[in-house]
Amino acid sequence: MPKKMTKEEAFAQLQKRFDKAETLLKDDAKVQTFLDKLERKIKRIPFVSQEIKNIPVLISMVRSYWKKDYTKVPFKTMVAIVSALLYFLSPIDVVPDWIPVLGQMDDALVIATCWKWVNDDIEAYRKWRKSSQTDQ
Repeated sequence: MPKKMTKEEAFAQLQKRFDKAETLLKDDAKVQTFLDKLERKIKRIPFVSQEIKNIPVLISMVRSYWKKDYTKVPFKTMVAIVSALLYFLSPIDVVPDWIPVLGQMDDALVIATCWKWVNDDIEAYRKWRKSSQTDQ
C-alpha cells in the first residue's frame, strides 16, 4: 500500500515539473489541449475534495494568462500552477490515480501546496475576474 505524501514531497513534485510547465506555457499550440484534458479529467473524478474543486480557478487563470487577458501575474506563479496541473493530469505519479481515494489525495495535496504558495496571486486574479465580469 502506498504511503501518504508529505507537504515536502508535494512541493518537490511541483518543482520537478517546473521545466515542463515553463515549456508548455511558451507553446501556444499545446496550452488549449492541456486545458481541455484537465477539464475532462475533473469531470471523471468520483469524489472531489476542496482542493480539486479549486482546479477550475487555476485552469481559468492559465487560460486568461495564455489569452493575454490577464498578465499581471509573475511568470513563476504561472509555472507553479501549470506544474501542479501537470501533476494532477498525470495518471502515473507518486500514488497512481487508479488507486481509489489515495490516487486523488496526492493530487489534492500537490494542488493545495501550490495554492498556498501562490495564494496572493490567485486572489488578485479572482478579484480581477470578478471586477471584469461586473464591467460587462
